[in-house]
Amino acid sequence: MTSPVNDPSDLRLNKLQQSDRAFHDWYRFVLSYPPHLVRDYIHKFGLSGNGTILDPFCGTGTTLVEAKKQGIAAIGVEAIPMSHFASSTKACWAVDQGTLAAMQIRVLARATKRVDQLPQLGFTPDQIAITLKNAISPQPLHQCLVLKVAIAAEPAGPERNVLNLALATVAVQDASNLKFGPEVGIRRRKRETVDVLAAWQTKVDQMRADLALAQSQAAVPTYCHRGDARQVATLLVPRSIDAVITSPPYPNEKDYTRTTRLESVLLGFLANKQDLRHFKQSLIRSNTRNVYKVDDDDRLLTQSSPVAQLAKAIEAKRLALNKTSGFERLYHRVTRLYFGGMKRHLAELRPALKPGAQLAYVVGDQASFFQVMIRTGNLLAEVATEVGYEVEGIDLFRTRIATATGEQLREEVVVLKWPETPRHQKSFSVSSKSCREVQSSAMARG
Repeated sequence: MTSPVNDPSDLRLNKLQQSDRAFHDWYRFVLSYPPHLVRDYIHKFGLSGNGTILDPFCGTGTTLVEAKKQGIAAIGVEAIPMSHFASSTKACWAVDQGTLAAMQIRVLARATKRVDQLPQLGFTPDQIAITLKNAISPQPLHQCLVLKVAIAAEPAGPERNVLNLALATVAVQDASNLKFGPEVGIRRRKRETVDVLAAWQTKVDQMRADLALAQSQAAVPTYCHRGDARQVATLLVPRSIDAVITSPPYPNEKDYTRTTRLESVLLGFLANKQDLRHFKQSLIRSNTRNVYKVDDDDRLLTQSSPVAQLAKAIEAKRLALNKTSGFERLYHRVTRLYFGGMKRHLAELRPALKPGAQLAYVVGDQASFFQVMIRTGNLLAEVATEVGYEVEGIDLFRTRIATATGEQLREEVVVLKWPETPRHQKSFSVSSKSCREVQSSAMARG
């Protein structure tokens, strides 16, 4: 066991520091890992401007942005549409300053003219059905939608993307009734009146200032693919990746799509329940709300696998407690699907890695399923070994307290290496192609 990256008792270190604010705070999840963690592993891996970093679960782009700040090329893969848009926008610094400033003035003029007019704008019934109840009050929502229409009148391009990302951030942070602690919920005191236009103007001003100071690094290659991390072989050039720094979802009962639901609807990435189902099927199965009958990633696990034994223990606990809800019946299955999906991801990733490539996966222990402990880091290391990776160590990042039990749970960095001379790569019974065919069939039925 190697030493912790930082003192795990100092939870402030998991927050965004002021020195890291530029670009990172354009849009960010409350659960995002901090930029300094990425820097630590860039340093530990000895990465330089000659290499390329991959983040196959790139979320809101922390790894991509930090790599760009360090002058290192980076590639991301993200399945959630809103997160993909945020990552792509945060990592694109080739923005024309004059064009952006002119757009901001025109958008504000249009919105100011329309904001006090009737009728008041609101979501459609289909949009309301997939948005958390009371997520945003009518008056702030009206202003957000007015801004959305005003921005849409501008030409498509990186400048308009900046304006839309500013709108998404303001909608959540300034206009909504959402709270994150870390679960998404609704505030007791609702924000009934907010000057959304003023907050948006302030946010765009900040983003423009960040861009003005970063023009010398704008040319550092950075790109984010929209795709499924379990199918990365179709997205990446063979032997092109020097390192992976990422944090996949943890196996628990958190529906990660709820975190981005409001802004996804606002910007048009989600219009109805069918859209939501469609992209849920491209996510690794980490909770019961995105498990489907056709899912078969668990077939990649052997019967003697520690994951299989863990899943049996979870099901035995369910039976002992006489728990019969539909969600509870799926706990053992989602555990198998999660680690089977991670096994598929790691197997698919192999052709893209250069010999000797180094990998860091930030994961956390969980006890969400009947308080049966899931040592995610240890199990992921076991799965990685099965498909040919070398385990360099498991670093403690920090600890946190389990809500249900008060027990200390570990968040760790599983450090892997792809061998200089890879041994024979085992073929799985379910090929990547057949996986895509199964997924396409499921989506068609959705």
